[in-house]
Amino acid sequence: MNGPLRFTPKGLFLDVKATPKAAHDEIAGIRNGELLVKITAAPDKGKANAAVLALLAEKTGVPKSAFELVSGETARNKVFRLASHGEAVQNWLSTLKD
Repeated sequence: MNGPLRFTPKGLFLDVKATPKAAHDEIAGIRNGELLVKITAAPDKGKANAAVLALLAEKTGVPKSAFELVSGETARNKVFRLASHGEAVQNWLSTLKD
């Protein structure tokens, strides 16, 4: 799969490009192998990361506890490791357009 979901020997990873301070929270699609996530929260003291996590959980129907931010805590490009529910996330991603 050449999308935001990567299967590696270390686990299942989701590549996200976050845009803080957007007009509204939304999943804006997939581009260049990254899931585009727009959130209204500012990148202040983890608020944007929490908003990205909450939106991912809401849209995928997967609990927030299944996602672990492993890279990009202070950057727009983020990598989340999925502890479980990989099939649910993969199915949800397949409904999005590139």
